[in-house]
Amino acid sequence: MNKVKDKLSLHPIMTFLILIGFTIVLSGVLYLLDFSQSVYTINSTTLEYSVSTVTVSNLFSVEGLKYIFSSTVSNFVSFAPLSSLIIILIGFGVMEKSGFLKTAVRLITKKLRKNTVTFLLIFISIISSVFGDLSYIVLLPLSALIFKYGKRNPLIGVVAAFAGLTCGQGLSVIFTSVDSSLLSLSLTAARVIDITYRMASISGVFIMAVAVLILSYVLTVITEKMVAPRLGKYDVSLEEDDAPLTRREVRGLVFSVLGASVYVIIFLYNIIPGLPFSGNLLDNSQVLYIDKLFSYNSFFSNGFVFIVTIFFLILGLAYGLGARTIKTHQDFIDTLGHALDNIGKTLVLIFFASVFVSLFRYTNIGTIIVAYLGNLFQQVSFQGLPLIIFLFLIGAISTIFVPTSVSKWTLLSPVVIPVFMNAGMTPEFAQIIFRFSEGVTMGLTPVLAYFVIYLAVLNDHCKKGENISLFKAIRLQVPYAMATFVILLCLLILWYIIGLPLGINGATVL
Repeated sequence: MNKVKDKLSLHPIMTFLILIGFTIVLSGVLYLLDFSQSVYTINSTTLEYSVSTVTVSNLFSVEGLKYIFSSTVSNFVSFAPLSSLIIILIGFGVMEKSGFLKTAVRLITKKLRKNTVTFLLIFISIISSVFGDLSYIVLLPLSALIFKYGKRNPLIGVVAAFAGLTCGQGLSVIFTSVDSSLLSLSLTAARVIDITYRMASISGVFIMAVAVLILSYVLTVITEKMVAPRLGKYDVSLEEDDAPLTRREVRGLVFSVLGASVYVIIFLYNIIPGLPFSGNLLDNSQVLYIDKLFSYNSFFSNGFVFIVTIFFLILGLAYGLGARTIKTHQDFIDTLGHALDNIGKTLVLIFFASVFVSLFRYTNIGTIIVAYLGNLFQQVSFQGLPLIIFLFLIGAISTIFVPTSVSKWTLLSPVVIPVFMNAGMTPEFAQIIFRFSEGVTMGLTPVLAYFVIYLAVLNDHCKKGENISLFKAIRLQVPYAMATFVILLCLLILWYIIGLPLGINGATVL
């Protein structure tokens, strides 16, 4: 029993090394077994199906080894979590070293119950899906510091924030660029059955809003009743925390609020279209506003991390000048690198995670599994509730191997949407079931690129000499995953049975 426990407590770096080796060997074995699957796609213009075959790319071969050695460095350099984390940590360093975070959190949490703080953190994490994957970069380090300066174990904050980000992955109360891409795929598949079919961007807003509130409450209860006792107390020496704010601290907060307010006004003006010299951060080649804001070519989307970093820099610097914790330019320079001290192990962890994620994607194993599940769905003769449950399970399983929403739906929608419409249910309902199912397993898969940020922040706030293994990090998310499975599936079933509208111009049945 102890040997099993020792294996499960391996350092995350060691675990990623094992996963890399396992992926290489597995790709060779599956290649020899001719592991492949047919993939259906629909031409959006002609609405005709085309079929292609996806096979395993063998890493256990000369070509595979060439790929490993030639792409490892470039994959690491281009690994999105790496550059984003380093840049955002500069802003965090200034806020923390100047004392802004400590003072602000004391002021905010002084009269709030710990359950309320946890609820707000989870609620914000769930609705932050509007900002896409970059929410992981901002909220995970921030949640640790909020709990730390709130005199609680920072690990609790990290686990709760990651649960909110992953379990609420598909709960988009606000229409996002991801939703726009998914809607386009759903509409193409729907028009194979009905050429005149239309879908509204707010067709699921009612059920989404209810799901956000219920899930926020339940995840809060799980955090306080199950996760917090398991992680234990954290010894933080903050003797002066209960003292009233000093004049310098108050002045620092005033400076930071004024500086941040000016920055936010300038920023908001630049994402509003139609005003004189406004809209500079938008991609005006797009039609929908959400696409103008979040398309891959928009200045806002490409520069979001830097925009947030500058915001954090202004908060920290303005506070430091007001509170006199930053007196010279050298003091400011020292704060810039504060959060990057002792980051060596984190960089090594991200390196091996980037290798694993890139190699797994290269093998096509995940794509083949999702394609197989989609083809299996096409062959069933379920109707009503069994069909809803089956799609929910397929979506949850698929997310383990292919976490990216658009990639999965590209494979599944050409077969799922026609089956649902032939069963008398709407494409909107099928898409919502798919989105809900993602939250069940999103937090349980290391294939998710941003899972390594969760691991890194957890280990950064461990007690000296300890580490959180990859398996323990996953186990901490299991209660949340189970609760999400039950809540969201029951909500879908209830909505279908009663026949409630999913949103504006959105129904469960045709």
